[in-house]
Amino acid sequence: MEIVAINQSHYPEISAIYKQGIDTGNATFEESVPSWENWNESKLPHSRLVAFENSVVIGWAALSKVSDRCVYGGVAEVSVYVSESQRNKGIGRILMERLIKDSESNGIWTLQSGMFPENKATIALHQLFGFRIIGYREKIGKLSGVWRDSILMERRSKIVGID
Repeated sequence: MEIVAINQSHYPEISAIYKQGIDTGNATFEESVPSWENWNESKLPHSRLVAFENSVVIGWAALSKVSDRCVYGGVAEVSVYVSESQRNKGIGRILMERLIKDSESNGIWTLQSGMFPENKATIALHQLFGFRIIGYREKIGKLSGVWRDSILMERRSKIVGID
């Protein structure tokens, strides 16, 4: 497996994997895949990873800003998506490990992630890397007209922002 920084040429395959997540109904509140421009605008310029196996994109990870306020400059939201055909093979674990390292090398002290309670695999992946549940948001938003709850998890770096 090879992991490299995401660029626009990867987006057709990244968006196909994102669409697979959308189709599960348990990965995101998004109901359609954004354009490259919108996706690119929503992600931080660093810590964007794409995983390849035999020249095929099998997963991706990226960070989003949580606020424009400068006090939250070291806080980012995690996205990790793995191709349907590659799930349960440890790819999410490899991407998360690398994403954490990249985030810390770019001054991120807190990673957060919101997920549906039904997404047990995502919850377990985050817990494996020291994320803790900090909240349960009841009926935080509607997906396809149905109110959905979400869990908020976070991980505080042990090397960045500890002074």
